[in-house]
Amino acid sequence: MMPSLRVVVSDATPLIALSKIEQLHHLVDLFGEIYVPQAVYEEVNFSGKGRSGAQDIEQADWIIVREVKDQSRVDYLLTQLGIGEAEAIILAQEIDAGLVLIDERKARAVAQRLGFEVIGTAGLLLLLKEQGKISPVRPLLDRLRSLNFRLGNRVYDQLVSRDGE
Repeated sequence: MMPSLRVVVSDATPLIALSKIEQLHHLVDLFGEIYVPQAVYEEVNFSGKGRSGAQDIEQADWIIVREVKDQSRVDYLLTQLGIGEAEAIILAQEIDAGLVLIDERKARAVAQRLGFEVIGTAGLLLLLKEQGKISPVRPLLDRLRSLNFRLGNRVYDQLVSRDGE
């Protein structure tokens, strides 16, 4: 089980996905505060304005927006990643985060290489179930997939079987 008091930085996708399936509110119970870089905030609240989840994220006072200081490191990561992912990883370095919430495979690999523990949307759902906040996981995974959330069959099957559903 993860300790609840740790510095956590998130990319947009886990926040948006959890909001779309009405589970975003559980993150405050798990982590207290979650930091997002400016690019993630803009992706959710400006690019995603009016879309499902944007309002929930904008109103969550426990999501704290921070500006990344070292733009040159962000620029370096932009050769491999999107702006939100790059800024999330660099912000995590700058504020000494212990955990990065991120879904995209390449971004996860970069964050892990840099020494961060990484968890994605599906992993967050399993964590919420372990802590008794939700049950069962399968309907939420099915709902995510119906909303075009990319979750491969192999990973889906592993999560459902791990969860005993």
